[in-house]
Amino acid sequence: MAKARKDNRGRALRKGEIQRSKDGTYVYSYTDPFGKRRYIYAQDLRTLREREDRLKKDQLDGLDVYMAGNATLNFVFDRYMSTKYDLRKTTRSNYNYMYDHFVREGFGERKISEIKYSDVKYFYYYLLNECGLQANTVDTIHTILHPTFQLAVRDEIIRINPSDGVMAEIKKKAGKNKGIRHALTVEQQRAFMTYTADNPIYCHWLPLFTVLLGTGCRIGEIVGLRWEDLNYENRTISINHSVTYYPREGGKTRKSEFAVSLPKTEAGIRTVPMMDAVYEAFQEEYEMQKENGFNSTVIDGMTGFVFCNRFGNIHNPQTVNRTIKRILENYNAEEVVKAKKEKRQPVIIPHFSCHHLRHTFCTRFCENETNIKVIQAVMGYANIETTMDIYAEVTDLKKKEAIENLSQKLDVF
Repeated sequence: MAKARKDNRGRALRKGEIQRSKDGTYVYSYTDPFGKRRYIYAQDLRTLREREDRLKKDQLDGLDVYMAGNATLNFVFDRYMSTKYDLRKTTRSNYNYMYDHFVREGFGERKISEIKYSDVKYFYYYLLNECGLQANTVDTIHTILHPTFQLAVRDEIIRINPSDGVMAEIKKKAGKNKGIRHALTVEQQRAFMTYTADNPIYCHWLPLFTVLLGTGCRIGEIVGLRWEDLNYENRTISINHSVTYYPREGGKTRKSEFAVSLPKTEAGIRTVPMMDAVYEAFQEEYEMQKENGFNSTVIDGMTGFVFCNRFGNIHNPQTVNRTIKRILENYNAEEVVKAKKEKRQPVIIPHFSCHHLRHTFCTRFCENETNIKVIQAVMGYANIETTMDIYAEVTDLKKKEAIENLSQKLDVF
């Protein structure tokens, strides 16, 4: 058995420890994760061992690799997420899903110190052109990558954030209106609602679409609406929570579940007036459920949800979007044939989703209301710029109509 090495005071030294005879300095030698021999020095054994213990803890945490600038983007992202203690469960799950699904394998395996601006730009264009992602989806990925790089900057692991300005340049080249959801026209809106109401297969969806188009609420706010949130006496709707459908933690397979959360922003907690059509839609839904059974879903202790699918549960937003797609495809096919017989141009409904109905409501609202703050309050926008963008788009479309009306009223030429 090998004899234990000792210092000049007779104390046994651990593996890797030595005391130099010429000056009595204690030295601990180790091999870093990249195979390079490194050393820790101290004037006394106690200090040396404190530094050894700190090193071992840092090695377990990956900090030695991190501080050496050799950490991968994956390591820094995981470190960044561990600092976000105040994230909502649904937000954290979505961040992890987006990263694991689109970044972790491949780009995420690169050393963060070697990633340049052009690398990030190339990666984003790869997601757009090769993976077929929408600009809004890439922007979501950017919202988690940018602060990840920024963490490394603040920790002085890299000097500059390589993702700075990348998304702005991509949006500029893609065009100002790239990815913007455009509202349905009045003609398209009326055609969609009339077709839904008259079709025996889809007519049971009419109350839900009426409420979406008549309140401008987000789909999560509507599917999470409870009967107790409705005030028939004052004709108001209390928007105080939202139901989200989010991916569970772990793995790349998108297995999702429902959860109750606060609205998207603090401004999202609001009271929305109930117009007559919306009031009647709630009454119709109530009568249907009296015959077919009320919603039996329990989510995070909440019950009594207004809208109900054929299984007695709340609606999945993805299912609603698929239904919209089926309705407009059936309508468009029938409309082309009908318009040809009637020798007129068909009214074609473009592809849209639940969120387009919110945008459509806001557009109709802006066409009839000039008080921007009222529009912002009803829509629940945290930033008035969002309201102004939609309002500006609406007023652009109304300019020609306004000038024509002016020319008819002013007989001065």
